[in-house]
Amino acid sequence: MNPDKMQLKKRIAVASRQIPADIVIKNARIIDVFNIEIIAGDIAIADGIFVGIGEFNGTQVIDAENRFICPSFIDGHVHIESSMVTPAEFAKVVLPHGITTVITDPHEIANVSGKEGINFMLDNSENLELDVFIMLPSSVPATSVENSGAKLSASDLEPFYHHKRVLGLAEVMDFPSLRSADDELVDKIAMTSNYSPNMDGHLAGLGTDAINIYKAAGVQTDHECNTVEDALERLKRGMYLLIREGSVAKDLKSLISVVNQNNARRCLFCSDDKHLDDLIQEGSIDHNVRLAIQSGLDPLIAVQMASLNAAECYGLKQKGAIAPGYEADFLLMDDLDSIDIKEVYKSGKLIAREGEYVGKLVKKKNPGQKLLNTVNVSGINKKDLQITIGKSGLANIIGIIPNQLTTNHLQEQVVVENGVFVPSREKDQQKLVVVERHKHTGNVGLGIVKGFALENGAIATTIAHDSHNIVATGTNDEDLLLAIQTLKEINGGLVIIKNGKVLVSLALPIAGLMSDQGFHSIATGLHQVKQGLLDLGFKSGFNPFLTLSFLTLPVIPALKLTDLGLFDVKTFQHIEVSL
Repeated sequence: MNPDKMQLKKRIAVASRQIPADIVIKNARIIDVFNIEIIAGDIAIADGIFVGIGEFNGTQVIDAENRFICPSFIDGHVHIESSMVTPAEFAKVVLPHGITTVITDPHEIANVSGKEGINFMLDNSENLELDVFIMLPSSVPATSVENSGAKLSASDLEPFYHHKRVLGLAEVMDFPSLRSADDELVDKIAMTSNYSPNMDGHLAGLGTDAINIYKAAGVQTDHECNTVEDALERLKRGMYLLIREGSVAKDLKSLISVVNQNNARRCLFCSDDKHLDDLIQEGSIDHNVRLAIQSGLDPLIAVQMASLNAAECYGLKQKGAIAPGYEADFLLMDDLDSIDIKEVYKSGKLIAREGEYVGKLVKKKNPGQKLLNTVNVSGINKKDLQITIGKSGLANIIGIIPNQLTTNHLQEQVVVENGVFVPSREKDQQKLVVVERHKHTGNVGLGIVKGFALENGAIATTIAHDSHNIVATGTNDEDLLLAIQTLKEINGGLVIIKNGKVLVSLALPIAGLMSDQGFHSIATGLHQVKQGLLDLGFKSGFNPFLTLSFLTLPVIPALKLTDLGLFDVKTFQHIEVSL
């Protein structure tokens, strides 16, 4: 917010020591993100803004006790819906971890509920201690090869640009449409350029020709790199590199070596998709910073990436530094190497201490009924789940790569009885089902997946990127059918079924993506989910529900499943399961 005349006069008076500051911080080791060094001095704050470093007196004095003072962290790209809690609850979780600003893309809820979903995210994030900035979804629907709950055109999006917290256009995912200069997508890009230079990319598995096309269209960032070679090509062409560490996609350790003193200013961090339990236990961007330091990166450069670089990438000119004219959002830390955060301040006010949120509580109204009734499924029976296999017994199979969004395209022999596929524990081959849940189409996509290694039962969820239909996998049809029915009864969420019984159900009634309860309740529910997975014999070192939710994303190679069937991302067409 721009200051008025009286605020400017006050800031000048404090900076020139004519009047005391509102707050003065003394005895701090100041992290200078501009010069990558530690400096000393008092820090003066007026009206929530840093106004000076030097020697100052203040109405309130904070003794930093020789701690490091660090600009608070910024998440450059996150889908709040993936935490399964509302923005107001999400804020209580990430603020104690030192994140006071997030750049979020609400395309998850928008793909279910369109403009109503975006409005809910804006309304629910108003007046929080966490600054929530919105990038408008560019791909609703994500592609033309599946069915989602909404469609947003350039004219639908344009009114949102008048909102003060809307920054630009979110990840452009549909590369074939961009390459062919599809009118609908180009309209969104051209419209955005009238309001903002901020446009995010999504270049998963794409080479240099694609980078050229994205950059020529005005796209500035990519968060989908997982190799040093890809990262360097993006940096060479002037993109900002967002280094991601989420719950499924863990790219930081494979990418951090690309960062050096010459290119660090073009690099920042993001979490993208991270489950609530991981946010509570590991943290958010603070976790990225720790991992980067553990991997050998200079701690001050890691802090710069998490603050100033992210702010400048998205044009947040008053964020990201401990310096006059910047917002007084900062952390006090005992140790720089471990990012041991003791206190978090927003606009000069203490909002978190020793890992606990102590800021104001904002009461939010409940979402409307349109967001609470989004699981519209027609009757599904065993016949709908049959996968016909030819005489060869060979099938195209989705192969999971643990902790990656990409999958392998496998071709294997499967067990066949009476001409149809039968799941096999010995071969680690399970049935995968996607059921359209928005418009009662009755569409059921079927496939085979390898890598979950369930001994029994089925799991299912309405979190299925990005169209968020029902996705389920299991060892038998009876449990799969019960899982689908249970999701309908609870209006979306996560379910675990075994031997015809519901072991665990975690309701997420807001668009089938988020809970209307507090984060502590959902954290308890996620613990129950982990216990339920053990009852199914799940032993692998990845999050099966998150992995399941990305098996439906037909813009990341190699094989995925939509409500219209098995999809080959490399050829961008549906293929048969049977060979």
